[in-house]
Amino acid sequence: MFVTILVKKWSSRDAKKCIAVPSDLDNKYSRGVLGVITGSAQYPGAAVLTTSAAAATGVGMIRFYSSSGLAHLVLHSTPSVVVFPGNVSAWLIGSGIDSRKYSSFSTWLRYRHFKSLKIQGVPTLLDAGALHLAGKIEQPTLITPHSGELARLLNSRGVLVTSEAIEGNPKKWAVTAAKTLGVTVLLKGSRTYVAQDDLLIELPSATPWLATAGTGDVLAGILGSLIATNFIEILNDKQRLAELAATAAYIHANAAKSASSGGPISAESIVPEISGAITQLLK
Repeated sequence: MFVTILVKKWSSRDAKKCIAVPSDLDNKYSRGVLGVITGSAQYPGAAVLTTSAAAATGVGMIRFYSSSGLAHLVLHSTPSVVVFPGNVSAWLIGSGIDSRKYSSFSTWLRYRHFKSLKIQGVPTLLDAGALHLAGKIEQPTLITPHSGELARLLNSRGVLVTSEAIEGNPKKWAVTAAKTLGVTVLLKGSRTYVAQDDLLIELPSATPWLATAGTGDVLAGILGSLIATNFIEILNDKQRLAELAATAAYIHANAAKSASSGGPISAESIVPEISGAITQLLK
């Protein structure tokens, strides 16, 4: 029988507690530095969306690591992004990267910036093309699959399930994945769930207009920023990563609602609404 110790419905009050408000003593480094390995020749927009969303969420610095000459696109959209390597507080990798190109752990190790990820060992968000690394790195790890991606990931680890089965019982499979892989799971869908060990967080339903290309990249950018600004809390509090995942989904949904006003939206239209969604939480 499927049993969880705690099922929590996420609220604005919960989300507010996860926003790191800077003090007079903070600087760009103490506010968190996010390392980003996203985008590719096939999906260059993912690099732009992840970095612009992270910047809008409020992080001290973003370091973008490009292997496909995408730096000029990122800098055109967000000139504050740094394209020089250095220490980071958190990593966001995989958005817009073809999992077939980097299908093995050894392939990622040949990717020069991934060595920095392994050495620094800071909290890491795995998205899209990097999902298969779940459970293969030692640092606190969060994955952000949709049902199809989660089915493929679990099947590769010997847990046979279809995407239809996951969609039919997302609570069960989010928790199963978290326990099987030893990571925190944000399962995207019509209703988002976050699972970590025996904790399950349920998010309010978001607008169906979010079902469009690139919105997952925006979510990843928001979440990467929150992880970087809360890196110390993550190391001291086991549940903090799950709480940040839920907060990112909450901000993402509210920003999308503001961008939509009941009608169609694009991923890029959500980004300008992120700051306002966070400001509303802090009131």
